[in-house]
Amino acid sequence: MQLCKILLVGLVSAALLSGCSLFNSEEDVVTMSPLPKVENQFTPNKMWSTSVGDGIGEFYSHLRPAFQNSTLFAADRHGIVKALDATSGNEKWKVDLSEHTGFFSSRLSALLSGGLAVSGDRIYIGSEKAVVYALNTADGSVAWQARVAGEAMSRPVISDGMVLIHTSNGQLQALNESDGAVKWTVNLDMPSLSLRGESAPAVAFGAAIVGGDNGRVSAVLMQQGQLIWQQRISQPSGATEIDRLNDVDTTPVIVEGIVYALGYNGNLTALDLRSGQIMWKRELGSVNDFIVDAGRIYLVDQNDRLVALSTEGGVTVWTQGDLLHRKLTPPVMFNGYLVTGDAKGYLHWINTTDGRFIAQQSVDSSGFLSAPLVAGDKLVIQVRGGKVHAFTR
Repeated sequence: MQLCKILLVGLVSAALLSGCSLFNSEEDVVTMSPLPKVENQFTPNKMWSTSVGDGIGEFYSHLRPAFQNSTLFAADRHGIVKALDATSGNEKWKVDLSEHTGFFSSRLSALLSGGLAVSGDRIYIGSEKAVVYALNTADGSVAWQARVAGEAMSRPVISDGMVLIHTSNGQLQALNESDGAVKWTVNLDMPSLSLRGESAPAVAFGAAIVGGDNGRVSAVLMQQGQLIWQQRISQPSGATEIDRLNDVDTTPVIVEGIVYALGYNGNLTALDLRSGQIMWKRELGSVNDFIVDAGRIYLVDQNDRLVALSTEGGVTVWTQGDLLHRKLTPPVMFNGYLVTGDAKGYLHWINTTDGRFIAQQSVDSSGFLSAPLVAGDKLVIQVRGGKVHAFTR
C-alpha cells in the first residue's frame, strides 16, 4: 500500500492526505459537543498577548513555545522565531528562517514543526523539510543547521550532549549538540499507514524511551544508539484501516523506574524501565501527551474525554465527558488545576480531585492545537493564528 500519512486530532475527523479514501459515509462524521455551561469560580487574568508571525493556520503542526530564565521562545510555521520577555510579552529579538527565492523578493516557508526546545544557550527546532536548527538564545543567530532522515515532526529532546529527533519515516536520530553532526540512527520500523505525528523520546539513566508508528515502545542506549528492548502496547485490529491504526505518538512518561506509554486505538500501559515487561495495561487510546502526578495519570482520550486514573493498576478515578470531539489539547497542570484548550479557542480549568469544571474562558477564535505551557507563574498558550497569550491565576 502507498504510504499515507493522515492528520488526526481526537477522533479521526480531519482532512486526509495523499488521496487516501478511508471515509465512505455520513456515519463517519462526528459532532462537536456544545460548550458546557460553567460557573467560573475565578477568572483567569490575561497578562499580555502578542503576535508571532502567522501561526500554523490549518496545518497539523505542534509548534509550542519554550521557556527559560524569564524568556519565552516562540515560532510560526513559515520561519519567524521570537524571544519574548515572559513578564511583559515585549520582543527581545526576532529572526526569520524562511528562504529568499529571488523571485519578486518572495520568501519560501521554512515549514517549522514539532515545537521548540531550549537548553543552555541554544534553542532547537525542526522542520517538515527535514532540517533541524540550533539558534543562539542571546540573539537568535543560527549556530548550526543539520539535515535529518525525514520530516522532524516531534519536539527535539536534549540530553547527554545530544539532540534527539524522531522523524516522520520512523528514524530516531542523535545529533551532536555542539555542531549538529549525526551521531547515530535507529530504525523504529514503519507501517504502510500511520498518523501524522511522532512521539518525542523521554530520557532516563542513559536511555531514550520512544513510541513508534508500529504500536511498540522502544528503549535505546543513548551513547551507542543501541536498541535495548521493544514492547508492543498496541495491536492492529478492527474492520477498517482507521481501526487498525496503532501508532504510539505520545511521549512516554518515566516515574520511579516505570514507563507509562499510550497508543492510539491501543492501551495505556505501565512498563518496567529496565526490561520493558508489561506491568499492567488499560484499553484506552490517545494521540495527546499526558501527565503523571502524585499517583495519578491525567489524559485526554481519542474521543476528547478527560480521564484520571491511578498509577496502581490504571484504575479510573474520574471521567469528564462534556467536551467530546472538541479537539482538546494535551492537558497541563497549573496552580493545582488541569488546563486544556479546544479547537474553538476556549480554555477549560478542571478540578483534579473529581473532574469538575472550575473555570472557562474564551481566548481566541482561531483555536488551539498545541498544549499550554507553564512558564514560571504564568500559563502561556499559542493559538493557530499565531498569537501567544499569557495568563495568571
